[in-house]
Amino acid sequence: MDSEGENSVYLNSPVSAADNFSDGDIRRTTTSSAVQQTLFLIHSDDPTLKVQAAKEIRRLTKTSQRYRRHFSNAVKPLVDMLRSESFESNEAALLALLNLAVKDEGNKINIIDAGALEPIVGFLQSENAILQDHATAALLTLSASPATKPIISASGVFSLLVEIIRHGSSQAKADAVMALSNLSTYQDNLLSILRAQPIPSTVSLLKSCKKSSKTTERCTALIESLMCYEEGRSSLISEDGGVLAVVEVLESGSAQSREHAVGALLTICQSDRAKYREPILREGVIPGLLELTVQGTAKSRTKAQTLLRLLRDTPYPRSELEPDTLENIVSSLISQIDCEEQSGKAKEMLAEMVQVSMEQSLRHLQQRALVCTPADLSVPSCVSKITSK
Repeated sequence: MDSEGENSVYLNSPVSAADNFSDGDIRRTTTSSAVQQTLFLIHSDDPTLKVQAAKEIRRLTKTSQRYRRHFSNAVKPLVDMLRSESFESNEAALLALLNLAVKDEGNKINIIDAGALEPIVGFLQSENAILQDHATAALLTLSASPATKPIISASGVFSLLVEIIRHGSSQAKADAVMALSNLSTYQDNLLSILRAQPIPSTVSLLKSCKKSSKTTERCTALIESLMCYEEGRSSLISEDGGVLAVVEVLESGSAQSREHAVGALLTICQSDRAKYREPILREGVIPGLLELTVQGTAKSRTKAQTLLRLLRDTPYPRSELEPDTLENIVSSLISQIDCEEQSGKAKEMLAEMVQVSMEQSLRHLQQRALVCTPADLSVPSCVSKITSK
C-alpha cells in the first residue's frame, strides 16, 4: 500500500489513546522506552545481549547529545565489558564509550572514575590493530577534558602514544598525536612527554600528512609546546629535516598551523639566538615569514616580525639612517642569503608585501577621506627601491 493509502486508513480508524498525546509526547515515550529497554539489556548477565545493547548505545549516541545523557547509567556495565576476554565485547564497549564521551564532560569523568583507563591503556599495547585503533580514539576523546588530563597523565601513557605515532595505523597515528597535544596543554606533562622522545616520530608524521590537515595543526602545536625546553629544541634541530618540516608548515599550512609553526621557531631563536639563528635561516624561512607579516593571524604577524628581527645580523637598529622598519630588516636579511633561488623568492615576497601594505594604506586614506578634510590627510612614504635590490 502506498503512503497516501496508509494515511487514509489512519485518518478513518477509530480514535485511540495515542490521539490524546502530541507528537512530542509520543516521541518522548518512544525514546524513554528504547532507553529503558537498552539499559535493561546492558545490565543483563547474557554476554550476547550486552553486546547487542552496546551496539545500540553506540548507534543512538553517535550524533545525539540527548541520548548521551540518557545512557550515562550505562557507563559502568560498558567499562566492565572492557575486561571481558571476548573481542566482540571489547570492541562494542569501546565504541559505545567513545560515543558517550564525545562533547560530554560528565560522561568523560564518569568513564575514568569507573575504571576504564586501565583496560584502555592495555588495548594500546594490544597486538589486535582494531582494538588499538579504538583505544587510541577513546583516549583522544577522554584527554580533551581538563579534569581527566592529570589522571590520564599518571597512567604512564606517553611512551605508548609515541610508539603508536611511530608504528600505528594512519588513523591511530593521527589520534595519538592529537591525544599527546591535548595532554601537553597540562603544563606538568611537558617534561614527561619529552622523556618519551616524541619529536622524531612527530616530525615523521608531519612530513607525511597534508599541510592543511588537522593532524598537521596538532603536530605543530605539540612541537611548539615542547620548544620551551632545551631537550625539545635540541631534538628538533638534530632530527633530519626537522626544522624544514616546520618551515614548510609555516609556508603552506592552515592559519592555526602556521601560527604554531612560527611560534615554535620564534621560541627556538629566542632561547639562544647565536646557536639557532643559522639552522633556521638555512631552511629558507624568510619567504614564509614575509607572507605571514601580511596574511597571517594577528599573533602570526607579530611573531613573524619579531623572528625576522632576530634573524638579521644584529637584532637592534643599526642607525638613525637605517630605521628599524620591516622592509629594512628584510632587505638586510636578503643580502645575507647565499642561495640565489631563495634570495629571488624573498625579494619577490618583499615586493608583494610592500605592494599589499601600500594598497592597505591607500584604502585607509580613502576611508579617512570620507570623514576628514583635505588638510587632515597625509600621504605615507612608499618603499620603491626594494625590487631593484
